[in-house]
Amino acid sequence: MVVKSQIKLIKSLQQKKYRNEHGLFVVEGKKAILELLTSTIEVFKIYSIQDEVLDCDSNLVEIVSRNELKQMSSLKNPNTILGIFYIPTSDKVDENGWVLALDDVQDPGNMGTIIRLCDWFGIKHLICSLGTVDCYNPKVLQATMGSISRVNIVYSNLSDFLNSVNLPVYGTFMEGDHLNSVSFPSAGVIIMGNEGKGISEDIKLHCSGMVTIPQFGGDTTESLNVATATAIVLNEVRRS
Repeated sequence: MVVKSQIKLIKSLQQKKYRNEHGLFVVEGKKAILELLTSTIEVFKIYSIQDEVLDCDSNLVEIVSRNELKQMSSLKNPNTILGIFYIPTSDKVDENGWVLALDDVQDPGNMGTIIRLCDWFGIKHLICSLGTVDCYNPKVLQATMGSISRVNIVYSNLSDFLNSVNLPVYGTFMEGDHLNSVSFPSAGVIIMGNEGKGISEDIKLHCSGMVTIPQFGGDTTESLNVATATAIVLNEVRRS
């Protein structure tokens, strides 16, 4: 039987403050948990309503009732399994390839999709401004579908980071060189901006290149969703 203090801890991890305080985050769903169990991310505890065969120490797996799992879950319709994992330490950024940077991206769904895109396109390092949504937010984790374990995510003062790297920096703007006309080098930084405001003025100063996705339809659409735009930009970078 799960004690109330355990449920209280797990529920508190829905908030960034307590995730940082305890160094833990919650993942729900068997597929995502199995992905993390094969990664280097360390497991703290697994709660399941059935006796699952999992690749981890059986002492870390606790069988719970469906009602207990519902009390722990952030979902309206909980899965059959919930995992608590330790937040990993970020690695040093390797400047021998492409790096994606986010300037205050706020929407958890966009963030989770962008992490999946980094995984798909082989972008090993994702640099996030301090105002970017927390990558261990439960809604972000649901959208990553396990890709969180294969992308090195670093939260940093974005201006300081851009000052520290010896790489060309490309910012995405409504006005700039057409993406398909740019010959990208083998390594660099691509910056994606906030959903409503785009790239901030202080970050714009660091950009050695400004690129835009050409619009072929009418001018009634103001802009693309940031996750959609990221997919198009990364595809073009890799194609080059």
